[in-house]
Amino acid sequence: MLAHYAVVADPARVADPNRKGSVENAIQHTQGTALAGRRFETLEAQNEFLRHWEENWASKRIHGSTRRQVEAMFQEEKPHLRPLPVAAFRIFTEVVRTVCDDTTVRVDSSYYAARPAPIGSQVVVRIYASTIEIRDRHTHALLRVHPRMAHPGSVVLPTNERPFNPSRQTALLLSSAGRIGPQTKALCQQMFDTEGRVGQRAMWGIVGLSRKYPARLVEQACAHAIENRIYRYKHVRATVERLFEQAFAQIETTPPPTSQLIQDHPLIRAPAEYGDLFSRAVRRDAGDNGRQAEAHHDDRAPVTRARVACATPTSSGATSAPAAPSQLKLETQPHDDHAGN
Repeated sequence: MLAHYAVVADPARVADPNRKGSVENAIQHTQGTALAGRRFETLEAQNEFLRHWEENWASKRIHGSTRRQVEAMFQEEKPHLRPLPVAAFRIFTEVVRTVCDDTTVRVDSSYYAARPAPIGSQVVVRIYASTIEIRDRHTHALLRVHPRMAHPGSVVLPTNERPFNPSRQTALLLSSAGRIGPQTKALCQQMFDTEGRVGQRAMWGIVGLSRKYPARLVEQACAHAIENRIYRYKHVRATVERLFEQAFAQIETTPPPTSQLIQDHPLIRAPAEYGDLFSRAVRRDAGDNGRQAEAHHDDRAPVTRARVACATPTSSGATSAPAAPSQLKLETQPHDDHAGN
């Protein structure tokens, strides 16, 4: 802005009001005096009133700081003032963009040629109302000027500047398309052969469809596009969406299959075999339970005889009582050891 109006910014010193300009309060002074409490129907009516106010009151008043008439001071400064530029200063938005693999930069969903800026470098883009300027980020030298496109997705790149040599990004896209199917890879290859690296954006879109829809539907849509020679991403996407809706509608209208139970099959045994199997299992369980009961009865029987033998001499009071403890000791000793174990 300073260069457009051929002026120099002269910052004032801090805490030094005598060096500050005396015109910095002009807008506030106008709003507080001329426009205070007034309303206008149109902008033209307001400008006409301010013009009359300036000529008959503001310019003839005595300035409060200089104690001089404003119009007299303006006439002294007028010979030193320069005329304004013919064209008004154009307002723009400045952003930084990275040059894509196809030598373009993206601005508002459109793509503009950025050569001679190398791929992967950053440039400064000035966005005006009707034009786009691409400048070097370090020197701000003007590189390219393009008309600003209103339609999203537009590509402003001359045919002779389009790169057709495959890059690592191209190889990655073709490999991803090949995993979806041969028709998808063939369509992506055709797009690259026709548009060069500019077609890689459409290739990214086709490969990305496989993350949302089944791969077989993407493959069918690509085969349909090749058959009709329509090499456009939007056509492929619309076809995939239509196929998906048809498949979903078919699932909703198809009745669920009825399950029919059968009795005869090579893998199904006869009921008599299952009955015999259960009978043998019951008999085996009953035999195991009987053997366990007998073993438990045999373990407890010697102890019972020993107790009876021990109680009999005491109750009878026979003269042969001294011999009984010796016999009792021989019979009960093994059982005591077994019980301890």
